[in-house]
Amino acid sequence: MDERTREYLKGRFGDYYRRTDLSPPPVPNEREWGHIPWTAGGTRMVRHQSWLDVAGGGALEEFLAREKPRHVYFSAGRYQKPGAGSMSKKGWRAADLVFDLDADHLPGVDPEADSYAEMLAVCKDALLRLLDFLEHDFGFEELTVVFSGGRGYHVHVRDEGVLELGREQRREIVEYVNGPDIEFADLVRTETVDGMGLSNPVDKRMLPTDGGWGARVHRNLMSLFDELRELDDEAAVERLREFPRIGEGKATATLKQVRTNYEQLAAGNIDVHPAVVSIAKLVFEETVASEGAPIDEPVTTDINRLIRLPGSLHGGSGLAVTRIDREALEDFDPLSDAIPETFRGHDIRVNVTEGGPVTFDGDSFTVSPGEQSLPEALGVFLMCRGRAEKVRE
Repeated sequence: MDERTREYLKGRFGDYYRRTDLSPPPVPNEREWGHIPWTAGGTRMVRHQSWLDVAGGGALEEFLAREKPRHVYFSAGRYQKPGAGSMSKKGWRAADLVFDLDADHLPGVDPEADSYAEMLAVCKDALLRLLDFLEHDFGFEELTVVFSGGRGYHVHVRDEGVLELGREQRREIVEYVNGPDIEFADLVRTETVDGMGLSNPVDKRMLPTDGGWGARVHRNLMSLFDELRELDDEAAVERLREFPRIGEGKATATLKQVRTNYEQLAAGNIDVHPAVVSIAKLVFEETVASEGAPIDEPVTTDINRLIRLPGSLHGGSGLAVTRIDREALEDFDPLSDAIPETFRGHDIRVNVTEGGPVTFDGDSFTVSPGEQSLPEALGVFLMCRGRAEKVRE
């Protein structure tokens, strides 16, 4: 990035902060604050700042409008002396539980082949899976969902029960969410089954239906069985034979149980036939492989982590780090909803150094290389991503 581009972006980031009201996280005076200035290279972190350093003389927005930083951070950790120059002197008290999903680190994403918009769409799917774990498996209630402004999403958990968790306890949560290192047998319960058409009570292997990974496997198993019930016998057997190591015999036996013992299957009983157990094990493998949320482990286990400030700007995109209401998440479009209003409404001249496809502000189009006028929001986006440079107006 050349000096003219850097100075332009620095100035416009300052304009944004002068026009924006920011909400700090809870207990901001117990957190460390940091930022990265618009210097050549753009990687030097100014950190070990206290709330007094960044807002002591007024509002946080005044500090940011004056410094015009490229990136802004606060710590997940809460300290006795957050401005101390070393971690050992800060006096750790507690830490938010923070989750980070980066689009270019997700399984099945190819940063060389997939567009930025495509990667963010995959990342939102992973976010929804993560929230399902946090809300239903763990029962967390104090959740803040944030678009990072760059490659993905953050989730901040501030329930009282998590604040004093250590690194190892947080790592156990990561392992559970990512997809646990467990065997099928670990999920199965042995229960005495009665009153479901059986002549005598007997011990049967049951998949849980009340939550956790076991319930996820059972839900997917029943989804398969519901699909089979809609098919004729020949098509249903062929569907089951799509699974590895399932021949016609096991497929036919499973279908018979689906037709005659659906109520027991719905209750979690997989011991109705050995063939059903085989299918359940295969569905278990698929579920663990596909339904985990591949979060960035170091972010969650680091009790001193610095994380982006919601409402600040991301210097790698020019987009706002955006809080998202839970009910608005499904419809949230980061490449439209996170565009700062400060950058809307007028054009600027830039030299596009890397032309090509762009998805931005609800539209997909191709930008040609060379000097041209573009809407400022798009120009800022391209400059921040290293695809354009500012030219004289």
